[in-house]
Amino acid sequence: MSFDQLGLRAELLEAVKANGYSAPTLIQNRAIPVILDGRDILARAQTGTGKTDAFALPLVEILSRGNGNGRHPRALVLTPTRELALQVGERIKAYARRVSLRCTVVHGGVRIHPQIERLRRGIDILVATPGRLLDLAGQRHLNLFRIAFLVFDEADRMLDLGFSQEISEILDLVPTKRRTMLFSATYTQPIRDLAERMLQSPEYIEVTPHHMAAEAVIQKVHLVNRSNKRALLIHLITSEDWSRTLVFTRTRHGADTLTEKLAAHGIGAAAMHGNKSQSFRTRSLKAFRNGEIHILVATDVAARGLDISDLPYVVNYDMPGAPEEYVHRIGRTGRAGESGLAVSLVSPEERPCLQAIEKLLKQKIPVETVDGYTEDSDVPDYVLFRPDSVSSEKNADEDIKALIARRTASKKQSKTRNAKKTGSGKNPGQGSTSRSGRRAGKAGKKPPRSAPRRPQPSRPGKRKGGR
Repeated sequence: MSFDQLGLRAELLEAVKANGYSAPTLIQNRAIPVILDGRDILARAQTGTGKTDAFALPLVEILSRGNGNGRHPRALVLTPTRELALQVGERIKAYARRVSLRCTVVHGGVRIHPQIERLRRGIDILVATPGRLLDLAGQRHLNLFRIAFLVFDEADRMLDLGFSQEISEILDLVPTKRRTMLFSATYTQPIRDLAERMLQSPEYIEVTPHHMAAEAVIQKVHLVNRSNKRALLIHLITSEDWSRTLVFTRTRHGADTLTEKLAAHGIGAAAMHGNKSQSFRTRSLKAFRNGEIHILVATDVAARGLDISDLPYVVNYDMPGAPEEYVHRIGRTGRAGESGLAVSLVSPEERPCLQAIEKLLKQKIPVETVDGYTEDSDVPDYVLFRPDSVSSEKNADEDIKALIARRTASKKQSKTRNAKKTGSGKNPGQGSTSRSGRRAGKAGKKPPRSAPRRPQPSRPGKRKGGR
């Protein structure tokens, strides 16, 4: 089926062609006619399948058939992250301007007053994150009583980020008689409960099972000790000349630390996570897209909020906590018919995560070695012995291994002796040393002098210190 057969007006068909799309994706092919027919939908589709246009095109089509009501929005699209809100807003604006509709985006992390001014000028479609939406509504700068269409994009991620209470508050602000569309990458029990609460006789659409990874993505695994991960990543980036690489870490601190280490090796990198200001995140993403920086280090908050065309590489520096997140992460590459490479650096303690992912995908991910870095790989000739490497253990000279063993044992003994001398550090007893270097006695008493002195009769005017 082509876009011409979906029932869209000529202006929207021209906009679709201008974007370079010749045929609708599977989710678009199935969702657009249902939405145009006036039904609620519950759609499960991966990131990168074209689901934004699946609701943006019919939403703009329906709203263009009627007259706006001035200031208050008629459609509300909720997203879990700022980046996704901006991305969805750009897509909707590209279609809305073709039919003289007004769309704006509101989100946290930036000044609220410019957003208030845009709302005062009147809008038809509002794209928002839950927190900023409730701020604007609570300050009476926004009224949602005319909302006829409510869209939840990445609903499962919204619940994962703890927006359940905000969703309940938003539902209290919108009319009960409305059209609702819920898009989710997974179909967990919380999503089922939310759908049952919000949707009226919905059409259920599933285009891709959630455990299927994109076919265009080449996956590989490197088994590496955690202490060698950073060195291996730097080696891969520099030796294979990687450009535009998205690296995922589990924590914000980990993202910042890795970014600093990459920069110290002359690799242009930026961190992307919730602690960064919106202006910084916007500038970093723009620089990454333009090729000004080659590495973007992100947490899972960015996994579904980034839309970067022609992204060739994705790296799981830390393995995700849930197997489903692996699919979302590697879904950032291999999009729109392009091929991509997803590399996972798996430490021994992360092996269970890898096994869970392979069970979900129902396939084994190929394991590749990198000489001198991964487990059981060949150690370079100039390295005489590398602990924790099976091949190095076999080839190393016995005298060298004995020397390393003696040094390791000596270091452990030294640490043990120091620990006995200093104690726990919390309640030093007699014999421990304070920061000033004086010997401390029992709590509340002055330290004893090295030798007892005879009591001296007090003399008026005697100078301190004596001889």
